[in-house]
Amino acid sequence: MRRAVLTGSGLWTPSEGITNEELVASLAKAVEAWNAEHADEIARGELEERDTPNERFIVRASGVHHRYVVEKSGVLDPKRLRPHLPTRSEDEDSIQCEISLVAIREALAQAGRAPEDVDAVIVACSNLQRAYPAVSVEVQSALGASGWAYDMNVACSSATFGIQAAVDAVRCGSARCVVVVNPEITSAHNNFELRDYHFIFGDACTAVVVEADDEDNPRPGWEIRGTRLQTVYSNNIRNDFGFMNRSEDGEREPHELVFRQRGRKVFKEVCPKVADHIESHLAEEGWTAQGLSRMWLHQANLGMNQLISKKVLGREASESEAPVVLDEYANTSSAGSVIAFHKYSADLPEGAQGVLCSFGAGYSIGSVLLVRR
Repeated sequence: MRRAVLTGSGLWTPSEGITNEELVASLAKAVEAWNAEHADEIARGELEERDTPNERFIVRASGVHHRYVVEKSGVLDPKRLRPHLPTRSEDEDSIQCEISLVAIREALAQAGRAPEDVDAVIVACSNLQRAYPAVSVEVQSALGASGWAYDMNVACSSATFGIQAAVDAVRCGSARCVVVVNPEITSAHNNFELRDYHFIFGDACTAVVVEADDEDNPRPGWEIRGTRLQTVYSNNIRNDFGFMNRSEDGEREPHELVFRQRGRKVFKEVCPKVADHIESHLAEEGWTAQGLSRMWLHQANLGMNQLISKKVLGREASESEAPVVLDEYANTSSAGSVIAFHKYSADLPEGAQGVLCSFGAGYSIGSVLLVRR
């Protein structure tokens, strides 16, 4: 069976960013206007008054200080609270294709590969901008790659699920060089109207190159020693937007068609599942937590990452052992763990062991065990 190697990673970051201060000022105006507009219903107990945001709550609840977005003015407009995304013609690259190409080209350059070397493309992200044709096939064409392509969605775990699919393809021989790309435009499906959600997400796109190893000339990078996936059904993180909405007879609450979650339940239920998942995966491969040089965890919430890494290591993790990027990027869904890997992996020596792990809606958990070459 062929060995699979992660030979390159890439990152696209939007040019516009939003601080907590800016976000709070925007939502405060929106909340004030909404509460005034619905004052009678609130007084009669038919509606709940919306909570006013504040910066201290954001940092305490998440550890997020800043996020990048594809378009800032629409998000900060109290009367809009979502980005402005001009409609593109069918002859133009879609926005997810456009940002994917940036991340992929960086990953290919790092891997020392050209687009014509790629024979498979997997677009894996939490929301796709259309049903078909597949965004991945568009990316494949725009990149100039050969072979095959498909889209997949496992929410915040899409990157690790995509990596396992790439590894499986390499090992079985259906591809030799697979690109897994995660174009996350989370600002388009985030709920910027409510205090508990408006600060959570940011936009980004990541890509990795997974290749079949060359026995005569081993590829430099990170050998993928093992992948492990797990799903357990839960409604605690949900987004009901889909093509059947227009045909449903009942009325839906608008907030059902964007991101929503029961945050406390997610924290309580997901953290032990992820820690147990990592511990059992390490044991399967004969690894120990003490042998890990780094944990590139999903960047959803600082408290979650601290708790998970502490349970796995049996002590508090240092910043080097479990690097954090969510303070700058916020939660970028499936891209988060790959951003952490992209920014905090080059310093590790040959033989270093690491685990890349994501977790999210589903519930879904994915882990990838890596050894530096």
